[in-house]
Amino acid sequence: IVVDNASTDGTGDLLAADFPDVRTLRLDTNTGFAGGVAAALPNVRTPYVALLNNDAAADTHWLERSLAALAEHPDAAAVTARMRYWDDPGRLNNAGVQLVRGGYGADRGLDQPDGPPFDEPAEVFGFSGGAAVLRVDAVRAVGGLPAEFFLYYEDTDLSWRLRLAGWRIRYEPTAIVAHRHAASSDRRSDLFAYYNERNRLLMLLRCAPGRFALAQLARFVLTTGSLTVRRLVGQQLPDAAVFRLDLRLRVLAAVLGRAPGALRRRVAISRIATVARTEIPRTWIR
Repeated sequence: IVVDNASTDGTGDLLAADFPDVRTLRLDTNTGFAGGVAAALPNVRTPYVALLNNDAAADTHWLERSLAALAEHPDAAAVTARMRYWDDPGRLNNAGVQLVRGGYGADRGLDQPDGPPFDEPAEVFGFSGGAAVLRVDAVRAVGGLPAEFFLYYEDTDLSWRLRLAGWRIRYEPTAIVAHRHAASSDRRSDLFAYYNERNRLLMLLRCAPGRFALAQLARFVLTTGSLTVRRLVGQQLPDAAVFRLDLRLRVLAAVLGRAPGALRRRVAISRIATVARTEIPRTWIR
């Protein structure tokens, strides 16, 4: 199955002509990584689905060892890989996703030497969509990937919902992947800042304890106001997209516009949850 995210380079025609056995799902618009995977998921007929970014290369045994970890841990809905930097395999890019202060999803082990403690299997908060193997039935049961996220935080949002439904997420150090970090996106870009902040807030409205979610939304509003005042009085601000007033107002408008849908999704998540939102261990948010 190939999802053609409204490409304009002839990919769909090439597949039809040269690879007739491939099933191509042609989308009318570019729905991003999240939308592409969400479109494919209903067509998956296997018990597992593997996610691997186009800027990553898997070790020969990555899939085998990920599946072995799922077999060993039947309460795990996902196994996330040991992702090393492509050009510096002695350093880690990702060893799972952790949740940090403010409800941000962060790469566990980012820029750390590839060694202890990341050479041991572990339970982690979430998987990285860059390289992971998931149980299809578990993913479907909690609503799949949020297509509306387009890109960023779709994996952390899904991980949170899986945990609320009683599933666990495992990190498997023998499942190794080399990754060209941000090779197909620019972490300094407006696009990154916009989707990173928007989707974090939407994820919190959907998944987090209510007080925490509202506190982070209020903090975003107050910080935006503070940055505006500082700019008006002539203070120098960092030259990064996330500090720009126009981008922050776009984020806020998008979150408020999508808040009713996020709250409806929150109700649906509550109906399938077996773990109270407040019981997600505090150690995940630090």
